[in-house]
Amino acid sequence: MLINTVREYSYAKIARDLENIIGRPSTQDLISYVDKNLIPNCPVTIQDIIRAEDIYGPNIGSIKGKTTYTTEEHVKVQSQDIPQEIMEKHGEVILAIDIMFINKIPFVIMTSRNINFRTAELVKDMKNKTLITSIEQVLQAYQTHGFKTQAMLADGQFKHIQQIIEQKGIMLNICAANEHVPEIERYIRTIKERIRSIATTLPFERYPP
Repeated sequence: MLINTVREYSYAKIARDLENIIGRPSTQDLISYVDKNLIPNCPVTIQDIIRAEDIYGPNIGSIKGKTTYTTEEHVKVQSQDIPQEIMEKHGEVILAIDIMFINKIPFVIMTSRNINFRTAELVKDMKNKTLITSIEQVLQAYQTHGFKTQAMLADGQFKHIQQIIEQKGIMLNICAANEHVPEIERYIRTIKERIRSIATTLPFERYPP
């Protein structure tokens, strides 16, 4: 694509800066975000994104962060009306949960089937009370918007809180030993790829928690 004006070049640079800020998604994903208006007040167009790719080439941070794989603050929710057709079809939700560690720092990661509402929350430790508090905050977010949590999918590390969860009327399905919940594993992999994509371009070898 030809760059005909200074303005086109400047907006291409803004497009690349935006890509870096939101965690270096793939060019195709970024185009999809802009096309579907998923980025509020987005200053760039699809053409700006394509020009940025032509000018700067592939995003180096993205390449370094995502090619390392050869295998597979509190939650904030903005209140808004949920379309009735979504409530009728997906009013009862199934959640997947896991613990993600970044430099030995634990995060409770959750995602819902079909709705794909995803949360990540830093926790100070792995004690039962801490995990339950984190889970309850996410459950409250769903309940506030009219959703009912039907079941949760988890691996064996949540076995010790199974009874507490089921006392809340939610079935906690623990997968077999050496198995994992696919959707939450994919989500964690995506988060870690985005983090590495940013970290690999920073001029630091160590980071404080």
